[in-house]
Amino acid sequence: MPATEKRKNDPQGLKLRILAGALTTFAEFGLQGARMEQIATLAQTTKRMVVYHFATKENLYIQVLESVYQQIRSHETGLKLSDLPPEKAMARLAEASFDYHISHADFMRLVCSENLMRGRYISQSTRLKTLNQSALEVLDGILTRGKVAGVFDAEASAVDVHRLISSICTHNVSNRYTFHALFGGSETEEQSIARNRQLVVNATLRYLRPRG
Repeated sequence: MPATEKRKNDPQGLKLRILAGALTTFAEFGLQGARMEQIATLAQTTKRMVVYHFATKENLYIQVLESVYQQIRSHETGLKLSDLPPEKAMARLAEASFDYHISHADFMRLVCSENLMRGRYISQSTRLKTLNQSALEVLDGILTRGKVAGVFDAEASAVDVHRLISSICTHNVSNRYTFHALFGGSETEEQSIARNRQLVVNATLRYLRPRG
């Protein structure tokens, strides 16, 4: 069967290609600047088919947001951190989060774009808040074990640790060019990435040390 014939009979595959094309387009041009024709071209389909599956550009944008958050949360839950001692598990989570942000720059650009719109569309998704609870559940599991073992501060909260890890990972990508131009000196990009990767681990573990 020809490839074109297979694609016609693969609506799920088509939807995935549209979501991938939409992520690239929204990350590059934002919601307002993106055009359905651009998305259709990247998905190797027509604008009519994009509209057929997703109705509006805004609905497609929300589904892209849901898709990218689903992917990062699945990545975290797939790390199997419960098999590691709490300090090693936390370090592994921080490293994995850093690496994920580095290798998924379009995800970060989309999140930055949504923040510029003051969370207008992410707040419309009834699925996203529930979906992202797994980020806190993963952290809660590690924190609970670390508190019992006496290696983590008893008052540490999952939300605060998530904010700390996310802030360093996000800054490394979103401020990459401006920060390097202003403060990079002679440091190469590879050296900067390696140092920031270690920074997120060190900052997280030091923050979690028991007080007093």
